[in-house]
Amino acid sequence: MDAPWLDRDDVERAARTLAGRLHRTPLLSSRTLGPNVHLKAELFQKTGSFKPRGMLTKLASLSAEEKARGIVTWSAGNAAQGAAYAAAAEGVACTVFMWATANPLKVAATRGYGAEVDLTAASPAEAHERLLEHVERTGQVFVHPFDDPALQAGHGTLGLELAEDLPDVATVVVPIGGGGLIAGVATALDCRVVGVEPESAASLTRALEAGEPVRIEPKSIADGLNAPFTGAGTLAVCRERVDEVVLVTDDEIAEGMRFLYTRAKLACEPAGAAAVGALLAGKIEHDEGAPLAAVVSGGNADPKVAAGILASP
Repeated sequence: MDAPWLDRDDVERAARTLAGRLHRTPLLSSRTLGPNVHLKAELFQKTGSFKPRGMLTKLASLSAEEKARGIVTWSAGNAAQGAAYAAAAEGVACTVFMWATANPLKVAATRGYGAEVDLTAASPAEAHERLLEHVERTGQVFVHPFDDPALQAGHGTLGLELAEDLPDVATVVVPIGGGGLIAGVATALDCRVVGVEPESAASLTRALEAGEPVRIEPKSIADGLNAPFTGAGTLAVCRERVDEVVLVTDDEIAEGMRFLYTRAKLACEPAGAAAVGALLAGKIEHDEGAPLAAVVSGGNADPKVAAGILASP
């Protein structure tokens, strides 16, 4: 791909599309993390994550004929909920392919929004294959959970809000799964953007090293960041607009989650704690005199997983 597939105008159009339809999530200060550190609390978004931003934007781009066919996606959970929520809001049928180890809380929520959920696959790769067969058989429209320009433009509206609430922001730290959020945010902002990936689910890092998408077998405790690849479009955006990507261990993610629960009173999921975990581990250099914002991307934690992390020393 010669050039990124979205620009700031796309994000601004997405903001107009979403006007009045979603929460404007708060920006909170955290003096414990630093005198100019802020938390973009996107876990308070509808469905408990940033995903409806992109999904509603994507559905708005579909034709009436496409909406009549219904949509289908493939996700471990937050994108599934976002798609189901957006489809219900638009009166569109929705099917989601998940897999046997998916977070039960996210599965139940996806069904609660009205989507049909297929859990027969044993892995993300198998779920993807089943999805492709389903599309061929039914004609439903495949809405990619992270590698789509309309979707990423919608996610970028989070960046526009940040810029309005913190006009002199110098650094924004964003967790990376499939890369849809950081691609949108980096497009929306004119500042330093740093991504955070789990060491055991580093699809964007591997793609940047190889210069092309690389399939991996993600195994992080942060199920919301366990994307098996970064798409070509997302890679092109991130190569041009993301300043740095750092890797964190699962222990560092867990430490970030404990901090957010106990000090910031934010009941996040592991994926939502990755950016703060990187800050606590000293992996992001920044000028303490310049404002920094870390995105807390979601709050849909499996209660058993959360209890285990919080009980650990």
